[in-house]
Amino acid sequence: MSNARKLEGNGVELVRERVLAGRVQSALERVYQLDRVADVGDYLEEAEAGGREALLLREADDGALEVSLRLPPLEGEAGLDTLCQIIEGVSHFVYVVERARRQREATQLEMELQAEVDKWVVLAASVASRGPLDVDQSADLRSRLYERVSFEHEEASEQGERYRVANDAAHRFVRRLERDYVGRARFREMRVELRRFFHVGQEDKLRLGRVA
Repeated sequence: MSNARKLEGNGVELVRERVLAGRVQSALERVYQLDRVADVGDYLEEAEAGGREALLLREADDGALEVSLRLPPLEGEAGLDTLCQIIEGVSHFVYVVERARRQREATQLEMELQAEVDKWVVLAASVASRGPLDVDQSADLRSRLYERVSFEHEEASEQGERYRVANDAAHRFVRRLERDYVGRARFREMRVELRRFFHVGQEDKLRLGRVA
């Protein structure tokens, strides 16, 4: 890619994680109709023991964007939290790379908000692979992703506030998708709305959450 390149030190491990991350990237690119600019598998590192997913960005002296994505290892039967971390990390990667390609900036809040929505997009698609997604299935998934959650950072902290705002706005947006599209089996129109959400910036993302 012309405006992003790999940081030194990325290894060749994380075999299962690379496969899953690649599938998530392909799923997001299909939904949002994005051209492949870079393969997320080339930018992966294993998170430190007990560490969570993190996208590391650095602008080099020549203006190129250096990227590295740290993911937790998949151990045994991966739980929902680990799966969500991998989805979030890949979402961040896809979002930043696409914004860099278009020479657009991205705030931390809009990245988190997009990742919160992308968790539902990817996991709902997995449910739908076994048959059409219905409202009850979506509502159960939505509750697990946005209601039955805990936060690592205190509410009064900058990170704590950002994660809570992203969670709330994504929850409202997904609930509207569920009501207006899933419940009426209008999946083609839902994909159009998802693409619109992906391409707008922070303020419009928040507005789309508030109107839900």
